[in-house]
Amino acid sequence: MQKNIYNEQTGISYTLQGDYYLPDLTLPAQKEERHIGIWGQRYLRYIREHKKALYTSLLTSGKLQSYLADVEEQAQRLFDRLMKQRAELEGITETLKAGNQMEWIRRMNALRSAVTETVNAEVIFV
Repeated sequence: MQKNIYNEQTGISYTLQGDYYLPDLTLPAQKEERHIGIWGQRYLRYIREHKKALYTSLLTSGKLQSYLADVEEQAQRLFDRLMKQRAELEGITETLKAGNQMEWIRRMNALRSAVTETVNAEVIFV
């Protein structure tokens, strides 16, 4: 038996693996390499588990990396904007940081948790 065969009708080559010929398929190359941070990783985990059709479609089309990078940027912009707005609204300032560091840390941690939940609800888990 031949190790490799080529089907001219489909344009796919096959390689012998044991008793079966398996197609030599590869994913399309990613066009760009962009940063995927915590938000992109969270979204990736979410679509892998809950939106399998979307994940498979993005993966096989070669657009997964770009899509996750877009989600990362959108979520990070929302996070930064909400942190700044809510910190000003709640009076968490550099003056508080200089005067009472532990109170500033406590309030910033609470604010970060609240903003993270908002970003998760509006961008990640949709």
